[in-house]
Amino acid sequence: MITAEAFCAELLERGYGFFSGVPCSYLSGPTYLLSQHPGYYVPAANEGAAVAIAAGARMAGTRSAVLMQNSGLGNAINPLASLVLPYRIPLLAFVSLRGWPPGTDEPQHAVMGTATEAIVNACGMPSWVLEPSLDALAHVLDQVEMAELNHMPACVLVPKGTVEGARHSEAAEEEGLSRAAAIVAVSRHFGQAAVFGTTGLASRELFAVCDRASNFYMQGSMGHALGLGLGVATQRPDHPVIVLDGDGAVLMHMGTLCTTGALAPPNLVHVVLDNTAYASTGGQPTTSAVLDWPRLALANGYRNAWVCAVEAELDGVMRQATTRPGPNLVAIRVRSEESAAPPRATSKLSPSSIRERFERALGHVGTSELEE
Repeated sequence: MITAEAFCAELLERGYGFFSGVPCSYLSGPTYLLSQHPGYYVPAANEGAAVAIAAGARMAGTRSAVLMQNSGLGNAINPLASLVLPYRIPLLAFVSLRGWPPGTDEPQHAVMGTATEAIVNACGMPSWVLEPSLDALAHVLDQVEMAELNHMPACVLVPKGTVEGARHSEAAEEEGLSRAAAIVAVSRHFGQAAVFGTTGLASRELFAVCDRASNFYMQGSMGHALGLGLGVATQRPDHPVIVLDGDGAVLMHMGTLCTTGALAPPNLVHVVLDNTAYASTGGQPTTSAVLDWPRLALANGYRNAWVCAVEAELDGVMRQATTRPGPNLVAIRVRSEESAAPPRATSKLSPSSIRERFERALGHVGTSELEE
């Protein structure tokens, strides 16, 4: 295995001076180390934005690289295919290989795990699968430099266990509301609502403290819980909808806030758990610390918006959010440091069974039921 320090040192020695990306646990070590040095690493809202930011830095004369999870490769394809490749910007992308080999990862990574290498090759980018040694990294980077001479971007695919993960120093205990306590408090106001849990630890906590057929647990497609909830809210205006979101997920596809405000479904409540971190991939910081959630929501057409950081306020705020016409937003400041995460919903339920029981609870008869 390549240590995170050696991985970063090799890149810095070769003149890479700018990095951007969205965290992945397979690349958490380098991401953590680079983010400790101001100016080296920019946490992007999504992988496509990371590609564009790094491409701009490269055009300004700084060798640049992007670090991303392969599940986010879809976000990056547009700027790779229509910006980086036709303009021949020699950008380097490190892309994790979640879901490879098949059957070794969570079900939401299965499709992209088998498709990643083919997608990169179809775009015409030279690519290499990195082996877990410093010599292998040096050899791959030699090949990348050859591609750079021809103004070609390049991609390095990183399997699990290739690069050491982040080693965090012991952090002081944080005060404030935990994510689990916030979800318990919010769950008291679910009633008959259809509830969408966003990617990562929020869905895992929701499954642990309040599993119900009307919950839909998203374990992939980061940033799209609001879109999914919005689709249900518009088609079932008689049914309350609650979206349990995270700060990193909202930032990834913030435009859906504007779509929500424009459609203005009165039955939708958008709850954002903001810990200013990507907790599921190692606690790397997001950029949400600069956000004023109520002003953001109101500017995008939401009818009401609140922010709270203590449980005593939360019950009153949720009572208002679920009884006033929406769309309404409730931002909850929660601490970033947490205890061990509970199991995923897919430890007991398959993705298709999560969907089927959700549809039954919503009153929709799916194809599988019609065929029985």
